Amino acid sequence: MSDAEQLFQFPPHDHVFLGKDHDKAERRTWAVIVLCTVMMIAEIVGGMLFGSLALIADGLHMSTHAGALLLAALAYTYARKYANDRSFSFGTGKFGDLAGYSSAIVLAMIALLIGYEAVSRLLNPIPISFNEAIPIAVLGLFVNVASAWLLSGGHHHGHGHAHAHGHDHDEAAAHPHGHEAEFEEHDHDAHDHDHGHGAHHRDNNMRAAIIHVMADAAVSVLVIAGLLLARAFGWLWMDPLAGFIGALVIANWSVGLLRDTGNILLDRTPDPRMAERVRSIIEAEGDRVTDLHLWRLGPGHLGAIISVATTGKREAAHYRQRLTKFADLSHVTVEVQHPPSLTG
Repeated sequence: MSDAEQLFQFPPHDHVFLGKDHDKAERRTWAVIVLCTVMMIAEIVGGMLFGSLALIADGLHMSTHAGALLLAALAYTYARKYANDRSFSFGTGKFGDLAGYSSAIVLAMIALLIGYEAVSRLLNPIPISFNEAIPIAVLGLFVNVASAWLLSGGHHHGHGHAHAHGHDHDEAAAHPHGHEAEFEEHDHDAHDHDHGHGAHHRDNNMRAAIIHVMADAAVSVLVIAGLLLARAFGWLWMDPLAGFIGALVIANWSVGLLRDTGNILLDRTPDPRMAERVRSIIEAEGDRVTDLHLWRLGPGHLGAIISVATTGKREAAHYRQRLTKFADLSHVTVEVQHPPSLTG
């Protein structure tokens, strides 16, 4: 077999780093959008027929809800559609994190608006139509609970994905894809940790969608409680107070989502403990890791670039084989640095 024929034995690398439940999550997100849209139309039409301004207002609020979920759905669709587009160097797995980051900004703005409105009503109380407001709040809670149930049905953590493939920067480097006997040698700590449900397995797009509906549900519960107390005891301040507490809850969730998705978009190391384990496994035979980069490519997929200095004759394929125990490493590049005496 010629050298040229041997080169074509190695299959090309794919860069599809989508989550295991990507398609299912996409379908469920669109289903929730349909539910919210139907409720929005029903509330606006009902408000116009019955002359209820509160019902129309809640319908318009539902439209913003559907708009936020539309961002998540489009991110799923776009990521799937362009998953094999080679112009995306490391695939489209981060589209969900970008959508989650955008959703977190929207959530922060919503929290600010609710907080502002709550403070305004505390300072200048306005009459409340309890007979209309309470049923609408209950209806909103029902829709949000149904939405959360639909979304969570597609939000399973999993670690099924295409296993490690990589690029070997070495003169005689090979590209083994094997995960066979190496799995028999897993030590339990590494196996448990790297197959665990860590932060790098999260689908932040789905997480953002669920936070949207849960935030709305939490506000609905607080509003219902505030309205009931206000009607029973005449405490009109309970309604804006409940809204202010809801704004704080939403702001807290927004900050957490901004922090997590921002770290991913900036390629911060998603799992420092795993990075140290990668380093220790490579250096176990006396070699030295001179450079190590570990970042998230998509839900359950990590990329790694590793430079190894060795005095031996080991090639890149040797180190890649040792790293097959890390099932989350879906794209691995290994560069081997030999001393001049071995390469001259």
